[in-house]
Amino acid sequence: MALTLRNGCLEMLRTCRRVNSRNVNIPVLNQMGILSPALLRHRSSQRIKLPLSYVPPTSLSRPPWPELQSISRDEQERQHQAVVETVNNLLEKEAYGRLFAVVHFASRQWKVTNEDLILIENHIDAECGDRIRLEKVLLVGGEEFTLIGRPLLGCDLVRVEATVIEKTESWPKVHMRFWKRHRFQKKRIIVQPQTVLRVNTIEVAPRLT
Repeated sequence: MALTLRNGCLEMLRTCRRVNSRNVNIPVLNQMGILSPALLRHRSSQRIKLPLSYVPPTSLSRPPWPELQSISRDEQERQHQAVVETVNNLLEKEAYGRLFAVVHFASRQWKVTNEDLILIENHIDAECGDRIRLEKVLLVGGEEFTLIGRPLLGCDLVRVEATVIEKTESWPKVHMRFWKRHRFQKKRIIVQPQTVLRVNTIEVAPRLT
């Protein structure tokens, strides 16, 4: 068995030397039917010739998204007017379905719709039953359109009102600090004020300016 493998390897080497000396691109296979690595490297290097300025297509040289075509200012204005006219038609017919809005209140953002309940971990200067207006509206939308503020929408465009349902306190939370082997421990009970609001209405102006 060892003698057979040795004879096969010697024959393959002789054939490779013979082919390289003649400079003939003929695929030579060994007894296992595999092309010799030296000849494969020689043929691949001779076959592929790339220019020096070639850049392989990667995610850096060629992004996966299609390139945006630049359009003229007149075309942008025409598209803008078409979108505004479509939204105005929906607002006049009130065919926008159920509205939703993103409001900024008590240092947080809330996505709300009609009859939603939101729990605010803060105290506000309003009593139970009072009706308040959420003025910081970042976004409002329906089934067919969405209006996004930069960063806020105007007060004359969107109106979001809510009612104070309940003012209470959170469950007591224990904050414990302990330093082992130093006889140090500190216990603090945290009670956070809470306010429950119910969103009553989300209204949009009948026409965009």
